[in-house]
Amino acid sequence: MDALTVVEPALWVHRGSAPPMREFHRHDDLEVNVALRGSLEYLVGGERVSVPEGSTAVFWAAAPHRLLSSDGPRDSDTCWVHLPLAVVLRWSLPAAFSATVMSQRTVVVPTAVIGPHVEGLFTTWQRDLAHPRGAEPDTEAMLLEANAMVLRILGHRGPAPTPSSRPDLRPVALMARYTAENFRDRISAADIARAANLNPNYATTLFRRATGVTLGDQLLRHRIAEAQRLLLTTSMTTAAVAHAAGFGSGSSLYAHFARACGCSPGAYRAARPVPAGAR
Repeated sequence: MDALTVVEPALWVHRGSAPPMREFHRHDDLEVNVALRGSLEYLVGGERVSVPEGSTAVFWAAAPHRLLSSDGPRDSDTCWVHLPLAVVLRWSLPAAFSATVMSQRTVVVPTAVIGPHVEGLFTTWQRDLAHPRGAEPDTEAMLLEANAMVLRILGHRGPAPTPSSRPDLRPVALMARYTAENFRDRISAADIARAANLNPNYATTLFRRATGVTLGDQLLRHRIAEAQRLLLTTSMTTAAVAHAAGFGSGSSLYAHFARACGCSPGAYRAARPVPAGAR
C-alpha cells in the first residue's frame, strides 16, 4: 500500500452511497457504519471485514482502513458517524467495552440492536451539526444518544465477525491482534513478528504493505491511546500512566505524547480537549 491519509479527529455524520476508497486513511475516532441498503467490504488493520445489509459495524479508526466495495443496489444507503476518541474515553465505558474498542477489533452486529428508528436518529444528528458559520453546534443530546448507541452495540452478545480467509492477510491480523493484546508489556517489533512466526524484517515489510504503518508505529499508537484514556478517566500520576500504558518511563511518554498530540500529558489532561456539549 502506497498512500495513507491522516485525518484529524472530528465529530462527523454522513448518510449516502458508499463509494470505494482509492487509498487508506486513519483518524483518531470511533467509527460507526450502518449498512441500511447494500453491504460493505472493508480492509481494517490488515483484515477484511464484511458488513452485510442490515448490519452495523464499529471500530477504532486509528487502524488504517479502506472501503473496498459496496455490494447491492446503485442507491445503496449507509450512515456513518465519527466520534472523537477523546469523547468516547470520557464516557467511562465498562472495562470490557473499553478493551474491545482499544483492541482494534471490528464489532459487527444487527442494526436492530440500536433500535427501530436509526434513520431518524442520523437525520436528527445531521440537523444538530448543521449550524450558522462561526457558531458552535449544540451536541449534548447527540452525544448522549451516541453513547447509548455504542453501549448497545458493544453490549450485544452475538457471533464474532468471521476472520479473513485470505492467507496473505492472516499474519497481518495475527500481528495486529498480538499488538493490541500486549502493548502494555515491554514488547518489540521482533516479539510481534514472532507471534506470526515470521522473520522480523519480512514481518515489518508485510505489515506496512498491508496497513500503511510500521509495527513500531502500530505499537506506539496503542500506547498513546491508552495514555489518553488514563489521563482523561483516572487521577493516576503521569509516571504511573507511562508505566501502565507500556512506555516504561515518564520521559519516554512525554517525548512520544508531545510528538503525537502536540502537547504534554499534563496539558492534555488539563485542557480536556472535547467538543462542545461533551463535558
